[in-house]
Amino acid sequence: MSARFTGTTALVTGAGTGLGRAVALALAAEGASVAVAGRTAATLDETVALIEKDGGTAAAFTADVSRAEDVRALVERTADRFGGLDVAVNNAAVLRGGGTAVGDLDPGDWRSMLDINVTGVLYALQAEIAYMRDHGGGAIVNMGSNLGAHLRLPGTGGYAVTKAAVAALTRAAALDHIGEGVRINAVSPGASEAPMSLLPGETHEERAARFTTPLGRITTADEVAAAVLYLASPAAGSAVGVDLVVDGGVTA
Repeated sequence: MSARFTGTTALVTGAGTGLGRAVALALAAEGASVAVAGRTAATLDETVALIEKDGGTAAAFTADVSRAEDVRALVERTADRFGGLDVAVNNAAVLRGGGTAVGDLDPGDWRSMLDINVTGVLYALQAEIAYMRDHGGGAIVNMGSNLGAHLRLPGTGGYAVTKAAVAALTRAAALDHIGEGVRINAVSPGASEAPMSLLPGETHEERAARFTTPLGRITTADEVAAAVLYLASPAAGSAVGVDLVVDGGVTA
């Protein structure tokens, strides 16, 4: 294993489960000190324990990304704990009202997705950019989706709108802040090995059978993490405003 992130500090939101956890583990395995953030302390502690079991360094911080003051405090606590902030991965998101047509979408579900998936990314970007541009720059990766700017499916309209907004926000922020040394990109997975892609009561085998891709399988969490780490690494130094789709060819 290479150590592309040795000596750096990374922050990952939504790191208690799924893709966020996979990204946090991958960053730690490559040498980063990782702040794992989310709303549920128990799952964050599990992520930290997994990192420390493999010899990595991590700390858990509870925060609600839909609250600007929480995210500002999260960045401050990360920098205080580890001495800086070099990489941020804005992964926290929710899916509400899956299978519901736009005309029937519950207003509370709509507001929840907007607050976390869009406004939460904005608040995170603002706090991270404010720190990075005053401390030598950094790399930010937002977690998008192939649903939204790249693909629409029945019953996913509310979620797709929020992820299309993340794609637009990523590009706008990338152009606004690259001159300040803050490089911003996005990764947009398709169906992947994450809890969000499972229907209630569905097994992993049933999920695999439900999704069809040109690749012949769904994307692994490690494959999504690898894409995130590439965009966050110096090897992607000329990647600015990229929305990297990782979906097994579904939107090719």
